[in-house]
Amino acid sequence: MLFDHDTVASLLAAVELVNSGEEPDTLTSQAELDTFYDAHGYTGERTRDAAELEAVRALRPRLRGLLTADRDTAVEIVNSILAEHRAVPQLLRHDGFDYHIHATSRDAPFAVQIEVETAMAMVDLIRADELSRLSVCADETCDGIVIDMSRNRSRRFCSTACGNRVAAAAYRARRA
Repeated sequence: MLFDHDTVASLLAAVELVNSGEEPDTLTSQAELDTFYDAHGYTGERTRDAAELEAVRALRPRLRGLLTADRDTAVEIVNSILAEHRAVPQLLRHDGFDYHIHATSRDAPFAVQIEVETAMAMVDLIRADELSRLSVCADETCDGIVIDMSRNRSRRFCSTACGNRVAAAAYRARRA
């Protein structure tokens, strides 16, 4: 793997969060936020209230901007996020994972944890000049974000559904 576990995990979470805003919106309830939290292994404190859900949902435009930015713009956004939240990187070990970086305290609001962890993951992509691993879905009817961590960089679609839709359309066009 090209990047450490925490980098990949944070990027996958950010991409899922941004893509959750596509139609249909898949992050509209506390249960959906709980599923997101558990699925991505977050460990910090939660309030489990409507304000927390709205704060996480409100991250989507900023994170989309970060994930689709050119390198210099991404640096500006990352630096802004880290300064805004006074991120203090620390090495921690927990839940069976060896040392990795956390830059917020466990009691930071969940939305802050997501935003800072995404910024820290983007630091690795920027330093490695690997922003090309992030793109917009090749399905012209979709604006989803694609993260491609494959060796051959062949991933073009944000989901199997988008890939299947494009393949089916191409098949129909060939048959016509």
